[in-house]
Amino acid sequence: MSTTSELLRHFADLRDGTHGGAVSRREKERLFREASELIDPYARTALREIDSELLDGTGTIAATGPGRSPDGGVHSVWTLSWPEQRAGGVEPITIMAFYGAGFHHPHLRGATLGDWPLNVFTPEQAAAALPTFRAIVAADLHNLVFQRDYRIVPAVMRDQGG
Repeated sequence: MSTTSELLRHFADLRDGTHGGAVSRREKERLFREASELIDPYARTALREIDSELLDGTGTIAATGPGRSPDGGVHSVWTLSWPEQRAGGVEPITIMAFYGAGFHHPHLRGATLGDWPLNVFTPEQAAAALPTFRAIVAADLHNLVFQRDYRIVPAVMRDQGG
């Protein structure tokens, strides 16, 4: 399955006024909770890869949710923090799945990124989302560097001898 498959499911939901066949908010939230469980291992994989390859394994992954978000919707959040990021005063790398109170269906985002549709209903679709998680994590780290500087990435400092 490809990224375009997820986009097509997203656009069909908009066309049909549904989300994965669900019409009511209650059913859409049930599907969101199921999607959060399905994508959990892939969100963690993307974060572990960045930690291993760029943060020298110094990172800490945390996950919360699904739970109520401040706007009355629901969300699940996965974060990766590490010593240089915390010392630099910037947010951790974040993958957030959220279904805002006023939204038609759920989306994904990073701490510094916009929205991407979350239309995952099967284990296969969750696995196919791994490249999206990788892109969110990489783009989020890129944006966090611009909030501080390149020194928050241990691999850059290691490769420069310090």
